[in-house]
Amino acid sequence: MKYAVWILVVFLLVFHQDYWQWNNATLDFGFLPRSLTYHIGISIAAAVVWMLATKFCWPEGLEEASEHSKQEDARA
Repeated sequence: MKYAVWILVVFLLVFHQDYWQWNNATLDFGFLPRSLTYHIGISIAAAVVWMLATKFCWPEGLEEASEHSKQEDARA
């Protein structure tokens, strides 16, 4: 799953550049410029990818190591 998250990150990096929409005057929902709508979608996608990264790529055992270190510091 780590590789899928990395692929999604690269996908977001590539598609974040929306230079083709700078001259697009279309309004979505009657009030949002197309470029802003695109960036809202990219932001939501980035939040989902970050959630996946923390769920599947976060190192295991960090909390236990931190608690163990705090206990040793308290003894000293």
